[in-house]
Amino acid sequence: MKNLNEALPIYVRIVQGIKESILSRKLKEEEQIPSTTYLSNTYKININTVNKAINVLMDEGLIYKKRGIGMFVKTGALKQLVKEGRETFKDYYVKATIIEGIRLQYTDQELINIFKEVYSEVNNNEIQK
Repeated sequence: MKNLNEALPIYVRIVQGIKESILSRKLKEEEQIPSTTYLSNTYKININTVNKAINVLMDEGLIYKKRGIGMFVKTGALKQLVKEGRETFKDYYVKATIIEGIRLQYTDQELINIFKEVYSEVNNNEIQK
């Protein structure tokens, strides 16, 4: 859960960190997530803050509780996060990038070529690390 936006409330950062762990497949479906006590002790935060994050994740249907055992990633959580991410990716990241490209007077084809070039670089190098 590193590199989290420190301007956000701690519980939101925990939620984001667990979501990122699911998306990056560090946490797999039906795998146990770190306990509230572990998170509280590791990050030196109040257990109520951790519980608030856990409740958000449960309310969003991403994790569930096995009584007496702990919290687990729900089957379908990855698919749900991918779907949510795809919905915002186009409207937020791609649209903002294209608007900036237009502002900088790139042509349609230049923007397409830039996307292809960067996609190829990232896909071949960074994701596989």
